[in-house]
Amino acid sequence: MNLLGRRIHLAPVSRVLGPRYNVTSLTSRTLHSLRHHATQKASRRLTLAQGVLKGAVRTSSTVSDATPAPPTTWVDYMPKPVRPYLYLTRIDKPIGTLLLFYPCAWSITMASYALEAPFTTPLMYISLFGLGALIMRGAGCTINDMWDRNLDKGVERTKTRPLAAGEITPKEAFAFLGLQLTAGLGVLTQLNWYSILLGASSLSLVTIYPFMKRVTYWPQAVLGLAFNWGALLGWSAVAGAVDWSVSLPLYAGGVCWTLVYDSVYAHQDKKDDVNMGIKSTALLFGERTRPILSALSASSISLITYAGYLNGHGALFYGGVGLAAAQLARVLWQTDFESRPSCWKGFVGCGWAGFWVWMGALGDYVMLISSLSS
Repeated sequence: MNLLGRRIHLAPVSRVLGPRYNVTSLTSRTLHSLRHHATQKASRRLTLAQGVLKGAVRTSSTVSDATPAPPTTWVDYMPKPVRPYLYLTRIDKPIGTLLLFYPCAWSITMASYALEAPFTTPLMYISLFGLGALIMRGAGCTINDMWDRNLDKGVERTKTRPLAAGEITPKEAFAFLGLQLTAGLGVLTQLNWYSILLGASSLSLVTIYPFMKRVTYWPQAVLGLAFNWGALLGWSAVAGAVDWSVSLPLYAGGVCWTLVYDSVYAHQDKKDDVNMGIKSTALLFGERTRPILSALSASSISLITYAGYLNGHGALFYGGVGLAAAQLARVLWQTDFESRPSCWKGFVGCGWAGFWVWMGALGDYVMLISSLSS
């Protein structure tokens, strides 16, 4: 090297530092050191990030525990000790009460039509049976959940029910059931003795229904026998006795209708039901559900139409039944039996069929009484 005119000879690095320190060795050691420091730095950053994340999770959990969940139904605005009992009765889901009420309303209105009873007669009995349907549907739910509290824990849709979730003990539920049945008896005793005995005889069906899903694939049929008892009871309340020639086909049509809507309902839980050993028509019918429910719908409409024919009904009744048939056809066409939200929507939609049957009978009755008073 020439520096300011003087040649300077640089000794090799190995001569200065010794044979152990050549350039290759220095470069390797330097890279190793850099990697080591970079790894330690990254490790410290990762540890810090994990600590921050854990702290955030703990904070979030604490906030979540301290902050109550936002209300989801009107029941959540009620006093806290009362809420589990209200949820036990499913009072936040009125569709069940309506499905129990509609056969009563059909029968009361059709009996009033046959007897040409004044407006006050169906008005009084529809009010009584409406209250009775609300009470007894709640009692049925309590009985069902007492039977199924262990099964409900294994089903996604039902595991938050008060008994399954431990919010109510079985003893508390039993005491509450006593109050419900006492209230129901109070409504029943407003009827004639024939109707009191007929109404009391339905309790056996209500009691055994939850057990049937353990032993048969037809629990929906037992539910239909219980839920449509009002088709018999409503007539006896108005007339003092059942006209079996009209009431039996009306009752049978209601049972077929229940098989339709409760089979749709059962499809919501069919995957959990298999795991829990629960039986239902949803599992029995399987891929044949749509054609089978279509046949049951046709049977229901035919039987109700026949009851109307025997009772001497006119065009408005048949128009209501026609709307009911269209509603059932629409539900069965649109429902996706593999989708829980779709099945719930279809279940609720089936309830409208019962409403239209009642509107048809009521329209005929109003026309008849109006013509008699004019």
